[in-house]
Amino acid sequence: MNHLLSIEELDRAAIERIVDRAERFAEVADREIKKVPTLRGRMVLNLFYESSTRTRSSFELAAKRLSADVVNFSAGGSSVEKGESLKDTVLTLSAHKPDVIVIRTPWVGAAELVSRWCSAAIVNAGDGKHEHPTQALLDVYTLRRRIGSLDGLSVWIVGDVTHSRVARSNIIALRKMGAKVTVAGPPTLIPRQIEALGCEVRYTLDDLHTADVVYALRMQNERMTEAWVPSLREYAAWYQVNGRRLRPRQLLMHPGPVNRGVELSGEVVDSPQSLISAQVEAGVVVRMAVLYELLSGARGETPSPLHPTRSPQPA
Repeated sequence: MNHLLSIEELDRAAIERIVDRAERFAEVADREIKKVPTLRGRMVLNLFYESSTRTRSSFELAAKRLSADVVNFSAGGSSVEKGESLKDTVLTLSAHKPDVIVIRTPWVGAAELVSRWCSAAIVNAGDGKHEHPTQALLDVYTLRRRIGSLDGLSVWIVGDVTHSRVARSNIIALRKMGAKVTVAGPPTLIPRQIEALGCEVRYTLDDLHTADVVYALRMQNERMTEAWVPSLREYAAWYQVNGRRLRPRQLLMHPGPVNRGVELSGEVVDSPQSLISAQVEAGVVVRMAVLYELLSGARGETPSPLHPTRSPQPA
């Protein structure tokens, strides 16, 4: 694997390999010394043109736990504000010889373009409303840890599917793992021909009780240029996942950040059925596995990824 631009590039075996490696890295998190020397001397550049808490911090922590050097770049306060193009920014930063560039932008296809402009391995951390492959990987990891095999699992993705890169990546990944996926939401927030990805479409939550997993999506207000629903209050009345709609046996997921009182009620966010905190925890180990796959696994190297970094002993 030279880059991770889309979840479509991975078959089931590749997804399982990354998830299996993440399971091994999870052992490191429970140790007193949480770092391993696997990527010592390597550089990971986080190039973010959009705000991020979970994705950026987890990529940074993942790289540091692998002993890589990390450089964080934000568009705010940089030459981007002076009109510098994405290409020129990438070429400038490439002069520092990064081994991996993790990029998030509001532009569909930007990660693929960046992969043509430099020699670094590129990880798509979200390109507009197109894809978010590492989110899909961590969601598969979270579910597999909780319930085991995903074959035959019924997953409902509820909410703003039109503007969600998470929805697209998850539909593809979950189906590759054998799950059945249904998307549900207002007609204005369900993309045309989304069924081509192999999912079913519903416009009400009448049959939500048939799902094993309910995956709620945030209203992507920052990507909306017009009114897609009459009001958030009316949206919540029809599509909010709350204690009345969520059954005791069902699991709840959300990519974050959560708008409490809109797509989810506070009671279900904090319920034992919620896997939201587990998803955040999974982000670090899954992204460790992705970086390992790109920089160690792809070159056929076999360093022990679980050997902790030790401080030199006094003479």
